[in-house]
Amino acid sequence: MIIGLTGGIASGKSTVSEMLIDLGAKVVDADAVAREIVLPGEPALEAIASLFGQALLQEDGSLNRSALGAIVFKDANALRDLEAITHPAIRKRMQERIHRYAEQDPKQLVVGDVPLLFETKQEHLYEGILVVYVPAKLQIERLMKRNGMTQEEAKRRVSLQLDIEEKRKRGNWIIDNSGSLDDTKKQVLQFWESQVRERP
Repeated sequence: MIIGLTGGIASGKSTVSEMLIDLGAKVVDADAVAREIVLPGEPALEAIASLFGQALLQEDGSLNRSALGAIVFKDANALRDLEAITHPAIRKRMQERIHRYAEQDPKQLVVGDVPLLFETKQEHLYEGILVVYVPAKLQIERLMKRNGMTQEEAKRRVSLQLDIEEKRKRGNWIIDNSGSLDDTKKQVLQFWESQVRERP
């Protein structure tokens, strides 16, 4: 079974991902793949350097992420250009890895962990979507605490993603992570028992 895992920023998606791994799932993490595809020697890194300039490469040939960030987070067009390079490369590598895991053991749960799954219209790639949910107010509180952000900055970061209530509506399964860790674990186990263990 191949599912997508998503949620809003600071919703606790990584926590749920770790719980699924503990139960035996294979997880392919979009953020980790995003770091891989810009390593030295990767075609995506070469494309970034030729578009934004060789000055973005450090002495060892690796990407200067903060210099790139300084360019793209000020300029919506530059961000779009960057995403046109990185998104297809990330998606391709994730799908290759997901399908390799699925072929190795067709009974196991394989999870594509994609923060912007709905925003990048990837629902069709998965048999169903598991959404980790917390209300927007709690997202903002957690972001302020976790990243030391002001309320304004936290609100801005949350607003860059699809509204969490909309994600909740679109999910096939919901894990409400606004309670205790034990409460979340119970829901994950419930999902596992009903969707994974019960499959022939």
